[in-house]
Amino acid sequence: MTDAHYTHSTLRERIAEHVFVGDALRTLWRLGIHDVEVLRSEFDAHGYDLVMARGPVVRHIQFKTGTAKRPSKVSLARVLAEKPSGCAIWMRLDQDLNMGPYFWFGGPPGQPLPAIDGYPNALRPTRNKEGVRPVRINHYEVPGSAFMQRNSLMEVLEDLLGDLGCDQDHKAP
Repeated sequence: MTDAHYTHSTLRERIAEHVFVGDALRTLWRLGIHDVEVLRSEFDAHGYDLVMARGPVVRHIQFKTGTAKRPSKVSLARVLAEKPSGCAIWMRLDQDLNMGPYFWFGGPPGQPLPAIDGYPNALRPTRNKEGVRPVRINHYEVPGSAFMQRNSLMEVLEDLLGDLGCDQDHKAP
């Protein structure tokens, strides 16, 4: 991996988010699903990056990205758990920003995020002037083992929105 993955990680995450949304909407379009709303958060102060909605299903989504084979631990904000149907998607990115597999943490559509308050508090990513990484209050380190691997975007879309009304033989790529 090049240093760009780390020195420009915010840009990398924004690119991944845009590609995810485009690929998701294109996949749903191909399935004849045209009634999905996408709302972007201006900044991540409320625990989520994006909202996707279809009918009564409203998902507050926290995106995370990484270059490892799977997440080791993921910091999630308590406020994400306060959303009616919050979830987190960790996306593996390769050198060229190709995505997959995905790792899912969330309940079924309409259900809340699994409890995260039993996990340890996360530490701030940067050190203070004393060289210490203070605790991030109301942020929890969810172990990667709590995330379920999803090998295709279609699996993630079904986790997000539920049954999309198509059988295995007619699923979009």
